[in-house]
Amino acid sequence: MTGRPEVLFPLFGSLTKLDGIGPKTESALQALHVEKPRDLLFTLPHAGVDRRFRASIREIVPPSVCTVEVTVQEHFPPATRGRPYRINVVDEQTSFQLVFFHARGDYLQKLLPTGQRRVVSGRIETFDGIAQMVHPDHVVTRTEAEAIPAFEPVYPLVAGVTQKVMWKATRDLLDSLPDLADWVDPALRQREGWPDWREAMRQAHSPQAQTDLAPQAVARARLAYDELFAHQMTLALARAKARRKKGRATRGDGRLRDRVRAALPYAPTGAQTRAVEEIAADLASPLRMNRLLQGDVGAGKTFVALMALLTAVEAGGQGVLMAPTEILARQHLQGLQPLAAAAGVVLELLTGRDKGPEREAKLAALARGDIHILVGTHAVFQPGVNFADLRLAVIDEQHRFGVAQRMQLGAKGDAVDVLVMTATPIPRSLALAQYGDMDVSLLDEKPPGRTPVTTALVATERFDAVVERLRRAVSEGRQAYWVCPLVNESEVSDMIAAEERFRILRAALGEGVVGLVHGQMPPAEKDAAMADFVAARTRVLVSTTVIEVGVDVPNASIMVIERAESFGLAQLHQLRGRVGRGAAASTCLLMYQPPLTQGGQRRLEIMRETEDGFRISEEDLALRGAGDVIGTAQSGLPRFRIADMERQANLMQLAQQDARKLLVDDPDLTGDRGQAARVMLWLMEQDRAIRLISVG
Repeated sequence: MTGRPEVLFPLFGSLTKLDGIGPKTESALQALHVEKPRDLLFTLPHAGVDRRFRASIREIVPPSVCTVEVTVQEHFPPATRGRPYRINVVDEQTSFQLVFFHARGDYLQKLLPTGQRRVVSGRIETFDGIAQMVHPDHVVTRTEAEAIPAFEPVYPLVAGVTQKVMWKATRDLLDSLPDLADWVDPALRQREGWPDWREAMRQAHSPQAQTDLAPQAVARARLAYDELFAHQMTLALARAKARRKKGRATRGDGRLRDRVRAALPYAPTGAQTRAVEEIAADLASPLRMNRLLQGDVGAGKTFVALMALLTAVEAGGQGVLMAPTEILARQHLQGLQPLAAAAGVVLELLTGRDKGPEREAKLAALARGDIHILVGTHAVFQPGVNFADLRLAVIDEQHRFGVAQRMQLGAKGDAVDVLVMTATPIPRSLALAQYGDMDVSLLDEKPPGRTPVTTALVATERFDAVVERLRRAVSEGRQAYWVCPLVNESEVSDMIAAEERFRILRAALGEGVVGLVHGQMPPAEKDAAMADFVAARTRVLVSTTVIEVGVDVPNASIMVIERAESFGLAQLHQLRGRVGRGAAASTCLLMYQPPLTQGGQRRLEIMRETEDGFRISEEDLALRGAGDVIGTAQSGLPRFRIADMERQANLMQLAQQDARKLLVDDPDLTGDRGQAARVMLWLMEQDRAIRLISVG
């Protein structure tokens, strides 16, 4: 199948072919992202109005919608301009008024002739003790009234588009829906009680009650699943294609790993052991590894990465560990050095600072294979950096590295296995949406020896008390971070705020005690300020959020976050994770400016309640929605019209398993279900998947 299947042509034609849509409405609909019939089909009603027949308006409690048959009585045209036109009507039990503004009298006489019976449907309200219906939605004869649905769907609208237009066009569309072969696994459909696609569309556009509008209503759940399944099919096809590239089986004998385990002061957690085994199994397989290691702040990812790198060395190869900044690369080096020494492995650092003969010597040793594990920044991507036998690349904080850079790294060796690490706990559903083409290892336990962090909320007016507390802590030899607020989007004003805070704290705590780091500093100055703090030459580090990722100072046991309500949950969690790394009891002070918004209050309370990054990320998702949690612009997150990632995470997981299984059973999608899935990918506009099939 090279082009769009013919059965779908009507859904991709012009909107003007639909009942009631002319060129003007067609262009108005673009504001709803509706450009073709298919888009209209996937724009489901978001509410409904109960228009069941009533004998009298007395059966409802105003204000609410009522549909009732009335006899038209006298007309009262406005006495002066701008006043409303009123018409008295009477139903079976009581009288009320119909009210119209700016209406022509002759038109209303025709619409509602005195003495005649009409069915009116609209919102009943009481005004000065009199029941009124202002501008009824429907005024029709008894026979015409049969066309009014008992429960009327309400569609999202934009200027130039009315409910009537949406109703007529969607009915026209539903009458001519193609009958598509089902792509959902029959056993799953039966278990969930889902209708087929065409029936699900009809039900979703014709809800019979409020419950039919809920995400868990069977028709809607089925359609949401289709969207998630199409997205996961794309990721599964990408994964299958990546795995078809030949990898190399990398099997170690365990001798180096055993030495490291023996040198560890504590036993690895169950989660660490499990992740190490999953990675070793991937390395040993002839397929290429593409795995994500996701762990909370301080869950011990470095140990897992080292075990993976040592497996490559045991097999006679080399490994590289990449970090997004020089500070982090140096920190990885310090963390790994004692363990590498215990294993007798040569570990080296390569950054942009390496120049001249020293750099040449490192590159030569790397090319000879004398360096077993290289730690570096993106300097590792540069031409001239050649490995003797690169087997494994570990990438820390992947969202800082583009896919293109990952490819370049892959080119440095023959079929390099890739392990990506992130310290940002991502909610399960988002991890599947964003990293669905990867296999995921989770570190969801804290290693022993980390002290819990006490979190307290403090209002800004207690600033002096906080500074006093800091003075005591410093005199006891402790260290603290002071994070400045995000002033507004510009880094320059953030810098001014940080410099101002630095001056105040320096005046209070003394010269040489306080350091400063912000995004506008030259890198060398930033590194020097960090180095002073790491070496405890300065005791308090004032900074903007540059410290959120990865900096490790075990002696720092206090974190003050100013205007904490202006930060997102994920950021607050990352910042708090900078303390509690040593043996000292640690504190995180969240300073806020009252009064708090409801969202701000909720965020700070969640921080006080839990240190579990995964729980925090789920709460973050519920509070902010998917697009914001990872910033839609750079996230590559799919835009779903029906599916709701926050509420339907379980469907996302189901879709991933199902998509992967289908490709195992029918890799070329030539069986009945495979063919149906191809049509679905065209219907869902999964262009990337279609390209993968046609070239694959």
